[in-house]
Amino acid sequence: MLLLLRIQNFALIDSLELEFGAGLNVLTGETGAGKSIILDAIDTVLGGKVSNRLIRTGSDRSFIEATFAAHPQLLDWLAQQEIDPLEEQIIVTRELASGASSVRSRCRVNGVLVNRPILEELREKLVEITAQGQTVQLLSPAVQRRLLDAFGGETLQQQLEKVVQIYQKVQETAQALEKLRQSEQQKLQRLDLLQYQVQELRKAELQDPEELEHLLQDQDRLAHVVELQQLSYQAYQLLYQNESDSSVADLLGKAEGTLQDMVAYDPQLQPILDLVSSAALAVVEAGNQINAYGDTLESDPAHLEEVTQRIQLLKQICRKYGATLGEAIAYQTQIEAELAELVNSEQSLEELTIQSQLLEQELAQTCEQLTHLRRTAAQSLESRLVTELRPLAMEKVQFQVVISPAIPNIHGADLVQFHFSPNPGEPLQPLAATASGGEMSRFLLALKACFTEGSSQETLIFDEIDVGVSGKVAQAIADKLHALGLNQQVLCITHQPLVAALADHHFRVDKQVINEPLEKLDHLDKSSKSDQSHELNGLEPEAVENLRTVVRVSILDNQDKRQAELAQLAGGTLDNDALSFAASLLSQAATKRDGEVISTLLSKTKKS
Repeated sequence: MLLLLRIQNFALIDSLELEFGAGLNVLTGETGAGKSIILDAIDTVLGGKVSNRLIRTGSDRSFIEATFAAHPQLLDWLAQQEIDPLEEQIIVTRELASGASSVRSRCRVNGVLVNRPILEELREKLVEITAQGQTVQLLSPAVQRRLLDAFGGETLQQQLEKVVQIYQKVQETAQALEKLRQSEQQKLQRLDLLQYQVQELRKAELQDPEELEHLLQDQDRLAHVVELQQLSYQAYQLLYQNESDSSVADLLGKAEGTLQDMVAYDPQLQPILDLVSSAALAVVEAGNQINAYGDTLESDPAHLEEVTQRIQLLKQICRKYGATLGEAIAYQTQIEAELAELVNSEQSLEELTIQSQLLEQELAQTCEQLTHLRRTAAQSLESRLVTELRPLAMEKVQFQVVISPAIPNIHGADLVQFHFSPNPGEPLQPLAATASGGEMSRFLLALKACFTEGSSQETLIFDEIDVGVSGKVAQAIADKLHALGLNQQVLCITHQPLVAALADHHFRVDKQVINEPLEKLDHLDKSSKSDQSHELNGLEPEAVENLRTVVRVSILDNQDKRQAELAQLAGGTLDNDALSFAASLLSQAATKRDGEVISTLLSKTKKS
């Protein structure tokens, strides 16, 4: 329930504070008095769109604060958002600051900065604003479908969410299939290339990344086998054996004999003898090995040719597939994996096609279940709405929710259309082709009553829902608004004295002209300055610039004030006839209210 609304520098409001109460709160006043500005402020503080025109001329900032009573569900929501309750109240503030080309705004809930999505989520839990302009939207089948789904409750909403999820999967699968089909030609071209490359690389039997280096070494050895034989023989002679006994082994043997004689006289030379002895053994071993190596060498032109051809092949592979043999081997591994994926893509396409068909079947079944829930909800809405419409001077009204098959989509497989017949004997027709303006106002009011049954936690706001009606219909609308106010808070802008008479709290909205310096007159364009000057013709220019139009709201808290306001609404005058009519309306309202109190007491007595 909205408890308090504070507004500063918003549109034509300089400073305003309003306390609202339970039941039916009515705002009246002349056309253009600024009643809708108050509703605009409520819309703005709860996340509505803003523009520079909402900031009062001469100011660069606007501030709105709305205080709501917090019921248990709202307290739970605050806890989820990690926002502390303030004495079981929710205080929502929004500050607007004028910029060069746009408006900056900051939103707070109980002092905590929040973004617009959070604020809009809170808005849905606090208020429901209904204006007669919504009747145009109501003619749309899409809006009618959403209303039916909302009326269907949580079970229907959960089924609708399933439809959304499955439909998204169907779309994703269809896109994947289309992508596969479109890339079929590219895939075949790529497949041919990879098959050729894999075949060439596999034929090369690449295994060792160092193979090319090893082959180059083998090629060098095989190409110089004669030189190696000659050099190995020379090395053998130098190390171990030659005709002149001048080999390294012979010389070391002589040196070893000499050192042995010396050690006999001086043992300190033993380490040197050991070194020479070791060197002699090493030279002998080296001589034996070089001799054995020379014996293994033989010319093999056929093997040399094989090595040369292999080297040429590997170098060609490296030129095509990698700077090194290791890179070529890595590339082979990569394209073999890609080739396997492409070869299996035919199977993937078939599997994806089957998956798509299964998802479409699942979507159809889920939509069918949604249709069943919608038909059940439609029957309930038909009965409930007719019940709500009959007291609104539509005793013979007929209403039907027509659900027709449609191509499955994210909203299901149904075309929902409201059919309506306000007059006996007339066939049911689409709402857009049948209802007049006054009938649409009553239809919208009854529809809101259907959705608010059993929920007394939101504040219902009606902006001239009764415009264009009179007499019996106006009285029926007044009774419906009053009935809604018995269970929850209702705010209503009205020009109907029949509605205003039933108000629990009555506010009059006026425009007044005050003397106030206009510090930022540059905010006005030339045309607006001219218009003001024309309206205030005859005043001095200096005085005109100091005059400002503001919105003022007064609480009609006694019988005389209310009677005068109802007389103005009824006839525009305060003559005896108008005052008498207003007094009769207030008397009837009091009688109705007393009867409801007695009925409530009797009901409680029976229960006890």
